[in-house]
Amino acid sequence: MGDNKGFLPLPKGFSTVAIHSGQDPEQWDSLSVVPPLVLSTTFKQLNPENLIASKYEYARTGNPSRNVLEECLAALEGAKYGLCFSSGLGAVTALLGLLKSGDHIICGDIVYGGSNKLFCELATPMGITTSFTDVTNLSYLEKAINSNTKIIFLETPMNPVLKVADIKAVSEMAKKRNILLVVDNTFLTPYLQKPLELGADLSLYSLTKYMNGHADVVMGAILLNNPEIHKRLRLLQSIMGIVPSPFDCSQVNRSLKTLALRMRQHSQSSLLIAKFLESHPKVEEVIHPGLPSHPQHELSKRQTSGHSGMVAMYIKGGLEARKRFLSALKVFTFAASLGDCESLIEIPSIMTHTAVPEDQRRALKITDNLLRLSVGSEDVKDLINDLK
Repeated sequence: MGDNKGFLPLPKGFSTVAIHSGQDPEQWDSLSVVPPLVLSTTFKQLNPENLIASKYEYARTGNPSRNVLEECLAALEGAKYGLCFSSGLGAVTALLGLLKSGDHIICGDIVYGGSNKLFCELATPMGITTSFTDVTNLSYLEKAINSNTKIIFLETPMNPVLKVADIKAVSEMAKKRNILLVVDNTFLTPYLQKPLELGADLSLYSLTKYMNGHADVVMGAILLNNPEIHKRLRLLQSIMGIVPSPFDCSQVNRSLKTLALRMRQHSQSSLLIAKFLESHPKVEEVIHPGLPSHPQHELSKRQTSGHSGMVAMYIKGGLEARKRFLSALKVFTFAASLGDCESLIEIPSIMTHTAVPEDQRRALKITDNLLRLSVGSEDVKDLINDLK
């Protein structure tokens, strides 16, 4: 472990799997090294008496380009099954299809605003209740569990304040009560964290972010090992119609080939920037799990191979100082989203987390002076000079 600054070792052979898994050229008549893009919405059936004999029938239920991506994603996660959805929130929506009226979800108190809104405004009218709980405090989590609790849903690190939850500890608590643990692993990708190995039942992603990494695709995914849950999610993927296009699947498959390279760059640059910001007199606080000052720094070292390009900071000087700072940036782009080659900066309280009620935002320290940085692939000296 000493070769990775105290964090878990980086996964061996990751890029080899990303480049080759599910992509053997000999499976196609053309012997194409790059998987063919199949845009057809329908497929010829050879046996009128046995349609099951055909692998594909209609694009919503299956597509060769999507199949390649799902197989590759599962291999990267070390999972048996992979499913792709039309967006990250599409993947979260599919989870609701596993539940029924009267069921209960425990959701981390800090999650992406869209996930918060989905549980409040879509699940609630369906008769599915949600408790938002500080999942970093196991006693709070235990008190939140009810007899009808079916899913614990958490992000770690959490968007946007980068708190870290103990996946193994939460998993042990969930398994004792037959509760599914779902971990949104968007911020770290399977290169830096593997939730299934740590005890999670489902690992969920917004592929829009680091996994694609080029700001040109919206997509989500779920990786898992349980055959029964996979069978149910495969059905929901089709009947809910929350499937991605073949072209988008091809784009993400392309991007996975450079994921390890990109994550290493994001990780190295973000830590240098976090250290710079931590020493700046106009910055009130910097949050980055790679910094010793982070409350869960030691936990991060035990369950991850490092951190991504995400940095959170609180600046001094109020709204006017925030406006001046953001207006002066030349390399960082003031925009939502994350995980791209371009460095982005946003104000969570009025952008990604505006759906979270104001009193809840204040309690979670999602205040107006909180800025979330997504450190891209530019020269880190240029990024530091821009912030300076």
